[in-house]
Amino acid sequence: MLKIEHLKKSYENFSLDCSLEVKRGHVTGLIGQNGAGKSTTFKAILGLISYEHGDITILGKPLAQFTAKDKQDLGVVLSDSGFSGYLTINDILPIMENLYKNFDKSFFLEQVEKFQLPCDKKIKDFSTGMKAKVKVLTAISHHAKLLILDEPTAGLDVIARDELLELLRDFMAKEEGNSILISSHISSDLESICDDLYMIHQGTIILHEDTDVLLSDYALLKVDDEAYARLDKQYLLRSKKESYGYSCLTDQKQYYAENYPQIAIEKGTIDEVITMMIRGAA
Repeated sequence: MLKIEHLKKSYENFSLDCSLEVKRGHVTGLIGQNGAGKSTTFKAILGLISYEHGDITILGKPLAQFTAKDKQDLGVVLSDSGFSGYLTINDILPIMENLYKNFDKSFFLEQVEKFQLPCDKKIKDFSTGMKAKVKVLTAISHHAKLLILDEPTAGLDVIARDELLELLRDFMAKEEGNSILISSHISSDLESICDDLYMIHQGTIILHEDTDVLLSDYALLKVDDEAYARLDKQYLLRSKKESYGYSCLTDQKQYYAENYPQIAIEKGTIDEVITMMIRGAA
């Protein structure tokens, strides 16, 4: 559905070199700190910024050949864009009907009613959660095949985030083959919806893993200096010096559980994996 190969973009104090793939029927997450390169990647995919090198293929077509008609199959949410705050939902309806030939007005209004969004109130007067719902609803209401969502849950409370994620689950269930690329720095959102995760740091992908594998096979080993010296380090991804000894990240939890039953092994959360991959030593 989407393939990026060695996408390179340079700014004065930042360089991007990114490769990733979103497979048909998959939800793929892009995680990383603010400023890691998530938004730059999304804008390059959508042709909103130029780039120096690389290949981008969307829905089987090179980006250079991707036409306005092809864009009908994309649903997009960008963190720093949206409808004018002076518009109402009633104002948005004719815009959507003119933009997308497959705009499902009845579905859109159904969801507006479900989420109790006022149709005649200016968007600038909406809460953060209401604004986010409008963005996602416009992205999923024209039978898109691929959603590209940059930080769609940023700034939302737990309930609002859960409601948005439910919308995305429904989108995936509605039609076989639908796909999503979603970025977030809220790891719990991505744990619950993504099939696989890419981790980006300082413009470079530093980890790609199936979410199930990451949650089941990754772990933190907590060992003192003596135990660390004896530890087989071939399956350690990162190590970090701590006051008690060392914290070590592995993707072979079972190996260490079987061969070092005396050491403390903790299940690694996505946040802990991110922290160790960035701050730990290889």
